[in-house]
Amino acid sequence: MPMEKGKLIIFSAPSGSGKTTIVRHLLKTFPDQLEFSISATSRPKRGIEECGKDYHYLTVEEFKQKIDNKEFLEWEEVYAGTHYGTLRSEVERIWAKGKHVIFDIDVEGGLNLKKQFAEQALAVFVMPPSIKILEERLNSRSTDTPESIARRVEKAEKELKTADLFDVFILNEVLEDALHKAEKLVSEFLSK
Repeated sequence: MPMEKGKLIIFSAPSGSGKTTIVRHLLKTFPDQLEFSISATSRPKRGIEECGKDYHYLTVEEFKQKIDNKEFLEWEEVYAGTHYGTLRSEVERIWAKGKHVIFDIDVEGGLNLKKQFAEQALAVFVMPPSIKILEERLNSRSTDTPESIARRVEKAEKELKTADLFDVFILNEVLEDALHKAEKLVSEFLSK
C-alpha cells in the first residue's frame, strides 16, 4: 500500500489547544519539506473558507461514496451528518512533490493514521495547560455557542486520556516554548 515513502507528521489535540497555530508555524519554518494535508468534510463552508484550501467540501453522499471506494486513509462522523476524513489522494499528491505531510487533525483521526503508518509517522499530542484554560480559550474565540463549547470541553476531557497513545506530547502553556519544542521534534524526525 505505501507509495513513494514520505513521512507523516500528525498534530492532534482537543479543540482550542493551539495545534493549528503550531502547525501553521511549522509550515512557515519548513516550507520546502512540509505541506499541509487538507481534510475532506461534509459540513458546509463557513465564512470565507475556500474549497481546496481550508477543506475539500463534499456532500454527505459524495463522502459516503468515497468511503465505499476506500478513498480515505481515515474518516469519522464527528457529529451526526458531519464527516471529516483524510483522502489517500491528498497524501499521495504531497508525497509526489517530494514533501512530507503535516496534519492538524482530531485525536481519533491522528491515532488512526499513526496505527496505519507506524514508524513513518510522528504523532504529537498538543496538551492544553488545563481544561479550565481550554474553556477560556474557546470562549475568547467567540466562534462557538455555549452549547458547542460545553460539547468541545466534554470531548476534550475524553481526548486528554489518550495522550499517552501518541509518540510525544507538547504542553502548550507558553506558545513560544511550544513552538520551539515542535520545531525541534519535527527537525529531528525529518533528519532520521
